[in-house]
Amino acid sequence: MCAAASVNLADQQSRSTPPQIEIHRLRPGDDATPFRVLNEEWITSYFVLEDKDRETLGDPENTILRRGGHILLACSGSDPVGCVALVSAGEGCYEVSKMAVSPFLRGRGIGRLLLQHAIGLARTLGATSLFLASSTKLPPAIHLYESVGFKHVPPESLPPSAYARSDVFMRLALRPD
Repeated sequence: MCAAASVNLADQQSRSTPPQIEIHRLRPGDDATPFRVLNEEWITSYFVLEDKDRETLGDPENTILRRGGHILLACSGSDPVGCVALVSAGEGCYEVSKMAVSPFLRGRGIGRLLLQHAIGLARTLGATSLFLASSTKLPPAIHLYESVGFKHVPPESLPPSAYARSDVFMRLALRPD
């Protein structure tokens, strides 16, 4: 498991050398500090923390894990560098949420790796679809979601988003309807 504190990896690795990444599942009882820190970092760079952010990041064990969800943590050595959550929405459906990559390592494929692992985990769990809510202020994220097969859908076709910043809504069918 990765260490709880993130380190500035910019000094350790050049931009042209991709870091070695391992993906771990966060389990109840594990230290969720990296999940909180990575997410607070990106959210406050673009938006403000909302009540739902505080609730989820303050207690991911009870808001995600104990409700049938999963959290994946990407580590470079012992350093946490990214994360993503699959939040159970019931009936074989999961929300892709709280995806974050350390600002020092963005654009190096870590987000894609995390997303691919999340999709693979969802398939293993027998999920039929994934959905997400994002923002037009995050074009690289939207492009990543599109590149792995997420399709834009009307917001009313998904469960309501708890975030005021959400203005992009996407779905990925994992099995034909």
